[in-house]
Amino acid sequence: MITTLEEALKRIAELEDENVKLKAELESYRGRKFAGRQKHDAIWRESYNDFVIKFEGGMTIMEIVAEGRISRRTAYRYKAYYDELCKLKNRRESGAE
Repeated sequence: MITTLEEALKRIAELEDENVKLKAELESYRGRKFAGRQKHDAIWRESYNDFVIKFEGGMTIMEIVAEGRISRRTAYRYKAYYDELCKLKNRRESGAE
């Protein structure tokens, strides 16, 4: 318990410093995206490319998932993305001929 004015002022200063630190930490969290689909950044591309190499190498989706690096849902999402890219590639090749 605070007994003197000096102790009270000291405690107020400590709390103000703590408040400044907490506000700075809060600001760092405001711009972050914690859930939902992420942009296709370097980590995403690396994971996707790893999936494609394994899938084109003959592994099934469930074998890829069993390795534990991606979830089943992510594997199916990558497969859908892969299929769309293949369709686009085939359209371009057939249209160019």
